[in-house]
Amino acid sequence: MMQQDLNTAIDDLADRLLRLYLEADPLEATLLGIRDLDAKLTDLSLEAEHALTQRSAELRAAARAIDPVTLSEQAAITRKIVIALSEYTDNARAAQTVEYTVAAFPVSPSSVLLAYLRMTVLTNEQEAADYLLRLRSVAPHLEQAQQRLADGRARGLTPVAHLVTMAIEQIDLFMATEPCPLAVQAPTDHTDADQWTAERDSIIADIVKPAFASYRRALETDVLPTARSRDAVGLVHLPDGSARYRDLVRYHTTTERTPEELHQIGLDRIAQVHAEFVQLGGELFGLDDLHAIFARLNEDPDLRWTSAQEIVNAAEAAVRRAEVASRDWFGRLPATDCVLEEIPEIEAEGSAPAYYMPPALDGSRPGTYYTNVNRPTERTSFDLEATAFHEAVPGHHFQISIALETPDLPLLRRLPFFTAYVEGWGLYSERLADQMGLYSSPLQRMGMLSADAWRASRLVVDTGMHAMGWTREQAVDYMRVNTAVAPIDIEAEIDRYIALPAQALSYMTGRIEIEALRAKAKDALGDGFDIRSFHDTVLAAGALPLGVLAEFVDDWIATRPA
Repeated sequence: MMQQDLNTAIDDLADRLLRLYLEADPLEATLLGIRDLDAKLTDLSLEAEHALTQRSAELRAAARAIDPVTLSEQAAITRKIVIALSEYTDNARAAQTVEYTVAAFPVSPSSVLLAYLRMTVLTNEQEAADYLLRLRSVAPHLEQAQQRLADGRARGLTPVAHLVTMAIEQIDLFMATEPCPLAVQAPTDHTDADQWTAERDSIIADIVKPAFASYRRALETDVLPTARSRDAVGLVHLPDGSARYRDLVRYHTTTERTPEELHQIGLDRIAQVHAEFVQLGGELFGLDDLHAIFARLNEDPDLRWTSAQEIVNAAEAAVRRAEVASRDWFGRLPATDCVLEEIPEIEAEGSAPAYYMPPALDGSRPGTYYTNVNRPTERTSFDLEATAFHEAVPGHHFQISIALETPDLPLLRRLPFFTAYVEGWGLYSERLADQMGLYSSPLQRMGMLSADAWRASRLVVDTGMHAMGWTREQAVDYMRVNTAVAPIDIEAEIDRYIALPAQALSYMTGRIEIEALRAKAKDALGDGFDIRSFHDTVLAAGALPLGVLAEFVDDWIATRPA
């Protein structure tokens, strides 16, 4: 086979792997802007899961059978990604999280539906018809979810009780909310919008809401009585829980670091950032005691928001300021600006302070930074800018939009599959923003330190709960003592780590690697080091496993004049 044919074969394997994943998660495909699966929801059956793993393994074997020496540079990278992504995702799937995960944020079936169905934008009559079919499939989808929970329960795999209670409360809020959050609008040019709307409302009333009611009853009567207590929230308390956690650690970090190693890295990083807190706290507040600084940040009423609109205005100002300054730090910028929106009320109570939703490939939805304005007077104000720089600019919006706007890469490489790369860049962006002069005040720089301590503490508490048997109270107490995160956010964050094991490890793991690669490049190139070129290189190849990213940067260093 000629090299071009082999390159094409690798790209084809990447396309087939992506299609496999999209067919397994049709709602994600819709959100990405790939609309031919709009009528479907995920098949949650064990049979479908086993078939997915088998097909993934077959594609991985086909990629391994091609000698990388015969490929172009980009095709060789694509080969590594096909092998790594299929292996990591197969390992994560083996953890069988669907059988013991229930929560009020989008990591379990009911919360995924409530969070993401409402984001569907209908642009033509085919999409509108498909949406009605998708709504009809909510009932069998939730029935499958109930069955998987029952399967797990029979093997001692049980959810955490207070998260189950939160999911029940979320469903109650959904049922009581009018108009229904899932009642998305017909396309503006629909030829019979009234009839379509009437059918939509009928399906919601006769199928969707009864399905959620049935699922809710199952949670209350079957799941809750056997659910784990707050003293046993970690995977270590489940059958084969330690092995499940190790698989998830590999998936989310794309490294071979052990939970114990990551735990110690977190402890070391916490000590480093505490020293920075004391220095800045002395300059800002005249305080040299760490816990007095934390108390000031968390208890001073002047460091709270007064309204939801004040949060929105501050986030908008930070993002727009970052867009302007980025021209001096990046050679390539996204073609479109980042849109800002509030997290909807039905999702806000159990949600993170903010998150980024990538743009849809079909242009139906722009890249959007969602910020949480729920209970604004309880939310600290000093940490807003660091979050905005992480989630929006120059963080996820730059990273994900630039990848999506690189058409010569296979689509698999343009999507944010590798969490450690994605979240590592987001966390790297918080410190980069300081170097760019983006923080509007020393107080907002304190927010940067707070975010650092927060992400370092994740290494400690996530491994503490899931590998070492910490209780929820131990995890909450550790974050209260060692971070300046507001109590309202600590509770939500710990619950997120419980429901999504190991994902929180990816942030600091990825940032450490990116910072190390930057230092390596600067040492190697000296005066020839250009920060814009480095950033463009890190973002140029799409999301990568950390090991592949290191090889890619090494190749870039080798081609640059020192």
